Amino acid sequence: MAATRWFFEAGHTAAEFSARHMMITCVRGQFKNVQGRLEVDPDNPEGAKAEATIDATQVYTGQPERDAHLRSADFFDAEHHPTWTYASSRIQRVGPNEFEVTGDLTIRGTTRPVTFEVTYLGQWDTPWWEDGRDLGPRRRAGFLARARINRHDFGVSWNDKLDRGGVVVSDLVDVTVDVEAVRES
Repeated sequence: MAATRWFFEAGHTAAEFSARHMMITCVRGQFKNVQGRLEVDPDNPEGAKAEATIDATQVYTGQPERDAHLRSADFFDAEHHPTWTYASSRIQRVGPNEFEVTGDLTIRGTTRPVTFEVTYLGQWDTPWWEDGRDLGPRRRAGFLARARINRHDFGVSWNDKLDRGGVVVSDLVDVTVDVEAVRES
């Protein structure tokens, strides 16, 4: 079978992160409008290619002051590095609908290999609305990707010590990407 091409539907795709805060709880944030593409042959999913771009200037945690601090040079340095990218380099099937997707993640201009545990959630034909008209059906597919990264690997190293020991922000950050991909016509 020939490879099919897909694009991430921005309104239904998001990247989220979670880091321990003050040693006792987690702070969560998200990025909407994640752009991405997939190229996959259903008969050979291990040969697929995936790429994604995140707009780091659009971080949202629910607190404007924290969002501004995350965009600053202390964390994302979004003024100088407004986008993050990921490009797959190897895909390995590890279960009926589970894959390990390894690729290059670039944050703050630093690129490191990162492996995401990806679950394929299925496909469905759905309506496709443009300018008030249903141009569907269009095929959609869902994926859930998870990874744990060390933020220091990407130069995201701001921290402060707590009076009774410990630090404000954990080194390890859990990343989840929820993708709804639409097959190109």
